[in-house]
Amino acid sequence: MHGADWNQLRTFWVAAEAGTLSAAARQLGISQPTVSRQIAALEAALGVTLFERAGRGLVLTQAGAGLLAEAQAMGAAADRLALTAAGQAADAVGLVSVSASDAMAALVLPPILHRVRAAAPRVQVELVSSNALSDLLRREADIAVRHVRPQEPELIGRLVQEATASFYASTAWVEQHGHPRTAAEAQGADFIGYDREGRFLAHLAGLGLRLRPEHFPWVSTNSVVAWEMVRAGLGIGVMMDRIAEGTPGVVRVLEDLPRVCFPIWLVTHRELRTARRIRVVYDILAEALAEARPPRA
Repeated sequence: MHGADWNQLRTFWVAAEAGTLSAAARQLGISQPTVSRQIAALEAALGVTLFERAGRGLVLTQAGAGLLAEAQAMGAAADRLALTAAGQAADAVGLVSVSASDAMAALVLPPILHRVRAAAPRVQVELVSSNALSDLLRREADIAVRHVRPQEPELIGRLVQEATASFYASTAWVEQHGHPRTAAEAQGADFIGYDREGRFLAHLAGLGLRLRPEHFPWVSTNSVVAWEMVRAGLGIGVMMDRIAEGTPGVVRVLEDLPRVCFPIWLVTHRELRTARRIRVVYDILAEALAEARPPRA
């Protein structure tokens, strides 16, 4: 590939996967004309046409499809090189990004950061609030708190706790509507929902609580917002016991139903695990998340 440089190849790779010049520009953080110029320069250097323009979209030519596989392999090698270099860091200095669900990021992890500050004052922590599984291989996060065991061979995970969640309502709601302890006693109650697709309804049915959509006048896909709805007295919601037991003004209801059990995995890349700053944060999170109660500031 004489005459082609990595910036041009990377721009081509991103554009091929994004499908449009504008989408590639947004991902790369550069202007659309710059994307066009870099692709044109790469085509000129290689003497081939890489894309056919179809409206605003991009369609790979046969030559482009062949080059894409090579560019993806080079990108994966570059990612591995960056991971290896990061893993050689000897001092607990620098940025560590931690990805977790919205409730975990907002209500569980912040108090733990006091321990990180005390143990490694030169480490910065970025909390990434996301309910998606962050791509650790592409460095979207250094550490992820997940509820599923990692399957990728490049990742390592530690099961830090088998956590539980239960049904809760505000004390004001209980005073007004009573304290339902069984599924039958909750048939007339309002509930806080987490989706409109029926997944949450189906999960509750598996616990023995058969409800209809009209039982959910309030819905939020953000579990922190849903929890604030519970605290505001709008109805019954589900929350991790770890969080709820540290929240004033709420009480557990529907005690006759089983608690929801789910694992908490702490995951990182095998090579990043050798970086001092990431190892320190990883070990502190593992110890704190294994505790039955949330750490206090």
